[in-house]
Amino acid sequence: MRTNQPRTIYLSEYRVPAFLVDHVDLRFELFEEGARVHSTLSVRRNPDYPEHVDALELDGDSLRLEGVRLDGQPLADDAYEDLGDRLVVPGVPDRFKLAVVTWIEPQNNTRLEGLYKSSGMFCTQCEAEGFRCITFFPDRPDVMARYRTRIEADKSRYPILLSNGNDVERGDLADGRHFVTWEDPFPKPSYLFALVAGDLVQKNDRFTTCSGRDIDLRIYVEPRNAAKCDHAMESLKRAMRWDEEVYGREYDLDIFMIVAVDDFNMGAMENKGLNIFNSSCVLASPDTATDTAFQRIEAIVAHEYFHNWSGNRVTCRDWFQLSLKEGFTVFRDAEFTADMGSPTVKRIEDATLLRTSQFAEDAGPMAHPVRPASYMEISNFYTLTIYEKGAEVVRMIHTLLGPELFRKGSDLYFERHDGQAVTTDDFVKAMEDASGRDLSQFRLWYEQAGTPVVSVRDDYDASSQVCRLTITQTIPDTPGQSGKQPQHIPFTLGLLDGQGVPLPLRLSAEEANAPTERVLELTEAEHQFEFHGIAEQPTPSLLRGLSAPVLVDYPWTRDQLMFLISGDSDGFNRWDAGQRLAVDIIQELVDNPEAEIDQRLLTAYRNLLADTGLDQALVAKMLQLPSEAYLIELSAQPDVQAIHGARKRVLEHLADALRDELLACYQRNSDSGPYQLNSTAIARRSLRNTALAWLLQINDQEGCQLALSQFRDAGNMTDCLGALRALVNSDFAEARTQVLADFYQRWQQDPQVVEQWFSVQAASPQAGSLDQIRALMAHPAFDLRNPNKVRSVIGVYAGQNLSEFHRPDGEGYRFLAEQVCQLDDLNPQIAARLVTPLTRWRKFAPGYADAMKQALGTVRDKVGLSRDVYEVVHKSLAGE
Repeated sequence: MRTNQPRTIYLSEYRVPAFLVDHVDLRFELFEEGARVHSTLSVRRNPDYPEHVDALELDGDSLRLEGVRLDGQPLADDAYEDLGDRLVVPGVPDRFKLAVVTWIEPQNNTRLEGLYKSSGMFCTQCEAEGFRCITFFPDRPDVMARYRTRIEADKSRYPILLSNGNDVERGDLADGRHFVTWEDPFPKPSYLFALVAGDLVQKNDRFTTCSGRDIDLRIYVEPRNAAKCDHAMESLKRAMRWDEEVYGREYDLDIFMIVAVDDFNMGAMENKGLNIFNSSCVLASPDTATDTAFQRIEAIVAHEYFHNWSGNRVTCRDWFQLSLKEGFTVFRDAEFTADMGSPTVKRIEDATLLRTSQFAEDAGPMAHPVRPASYMEISNFYTLTIYEKGAEVVRMIHTLLGPELFRKGSDLYFERHDGQAVTTDDFVKAMEDASGRDLSQFRLWYEQAGTPVVSVRDDYDASSQVCRLTITQTIPDTPGQSGKQPQHIPFTLGLLDGQGVPLPLRLSAEEANAPTERVLELTEAEHQFEFHGIAEQPTPSLLRGLSAPVLVDYPWTRDQLMFLISGDSDGFNRWDAGQRLAVDIIQELVDNPEAEIDQRLLTAYRNLLADTGLDQALVAKMLQLPSEAYLIELSAQPDVQAIHGARKRVLEHLADALRDELLACYQRNSDSGPYQLNSTAIARRSLRNTALAWLLQINDQEGCQLALSQFRDAGNMTDCLGALRALVNSDFAEARTQVLADFYQRWQQDPQVVEQWFSVQAASPQAGSLDQIRALMAHPAFDLRNPNKVRSVIGVYAGQNLSEFHRPDGEGYRFLAEQVCQLDDLNPQIAARLVTPLTRWRKFAPGYADAMKQALGTVRDKVGLSRDVYEVVHKSLAGE
């Protein structure tokens, strides 16, 4: 059994493993009542370990030990110690083979770590520490071995038997059973082991690599999902070609496989040659998946494939280095997505996630550096800081070096460390060696937590035609870190004249052919830059493209923001100016509910709706008001109900004043043709559904009829769900009830669509009251053991339905605490992620904060609290 007593693990205490494993021979006997695992390890002492160790220690978790053999000889019970979480074998020689037999019960594994069952199939999830739930092993990423895996099971129940590598042997056995043996020629850490056994159908395709090798591509799904594989397969082939062209990385095995699984704690897993995906991240067809889902699937398929090099061929030495593989790979998949569509829109989406969620993480009790210094439970560190901020750190290196030197650095990194388990320092060192740049100070991005604040002040001297910018950086204190050093920040900017023309940025009067956009490298607490030859007071366009994950403090006037919305040549900053203007106006209403709504926002939105020449994908993004979550994050002590009311008032004001323009936009973007998945069609659907949603916010009868017609006649899920969401969030109660019933009646047999049905209701103040949330949890389609169902109801309620979750009576908080306690006994990983909204209690106004803290106390006091939840809750309540 797992111990609930937490133990803090420190990066400073890292030591190389005392023993290495060269080869792992596995044999799985799969039965309905459990699984017997035969493991034979070829072990040797590590010559780099500084001292002689008498005993071999292997990690274990929830295993029933049936036998141990050393070099073929069975060991007596007193020749080893089974400590539950460890198997200790003393007196081992320098080289030996250790054979261990364990019995496990996958059918009862609700944690979904190690080997478990989902929809009748066996599957695995071994990252980060799941392999120890299968057999005793030195379960750490710097122990890399070659694996040979034989799987035996009932042939009628489990005709498909899969593992890593290549299929080398198969045959029939007695009693209707059969076997398949897989061999992976590449050394890998145990977290990349995978196994699947089930009754699945497969989608086949081929890919020819740049060197002419043919790769067998396979996607395995349950028979009911056979028609939903095409998009994932095409996404995979695009990703494979892109990785060859952009990074020179060719696939190395003969087979690449993907399996879709309904029960999965994460999005997907990059197991070598056998990726296992959450069904929601791989299955799609136009009638069951939205445009957003199609784009998400393409990005996730690419992400997991890119891991073949940035994560598998070169992996992380220890879990403190998790961002080595995840940050680099998120950067790679973001660049892929930008190349497949609109770079500006992709950057806006990334910035929205960073500002709303990762910056909140940086300001919360679980704040940690991109390379953490310590942890209690590693599963708690699969965070936006590791992934998204880690990707931003890699992006900044790309900005500082430029594309050519960055590619040279990545080539050197892969060449130098192929087959190794390495660190973030090794990655940065390869970039330094390839470019000749000194990135010593830049490494602070990996070591210091928190979001830097960059303050900019300008002074224009008309007589000398000089514009001076004074730029300072500060990094707020975070748990365990204070007095932080200035970081190396690439800060991209431009200056615009009165017509929106970018001005040459001359750093000296003599400079000729100066660029109109510069990357300033901030390395000190304060810098002053002078730009010469500026004939008029310029408007600054700051942090273009979000060149660094920082907050910008600059005293923009609303007129300047209006100017940037219409005149900035940088699309990202046009969007950003619109967000800043909307935030400023909404915050004014929060502070003073009697204030009039500034008509400049109305003018900006009217101009956007009328500008059919502007990139419509960008217009669709610019028409989205800042979310309540973002507005809460920007507030010192947010009053959630006041923020909700102010935002709603602004939205209703805009919709009422722009009714005719919204109707025209809706009609202009209607399309009765076949579904197309391209940026133009996606933008058209986004604009149409935004207009529809706004019309229903003012209870427009014509809008209601349009929504009902669209819901009834929609030829794709994007439009169907767009109409459903608009009606659910309106005051047309009868229509809301009818479309919800009709939608479920039509799609009740499709779990992924039902999850969307749950989410639409859980996110809506109209349909997602606490009583209604409890009713959804009592619905036959809801299953507390299924992470997707939990996320679609409880997670969406607490993370998106903020005015309901932050009820003044505190019932939303008590409800979440109740669910976390129940889930902690089933799936601690999911429970620990679900409790996150309560951990920000210090940020909120006293009434909210006290109730949130009380709810956290309820979780803290639960008997038998898992170490996953223990770490999150105790860090949140530290000092109380």
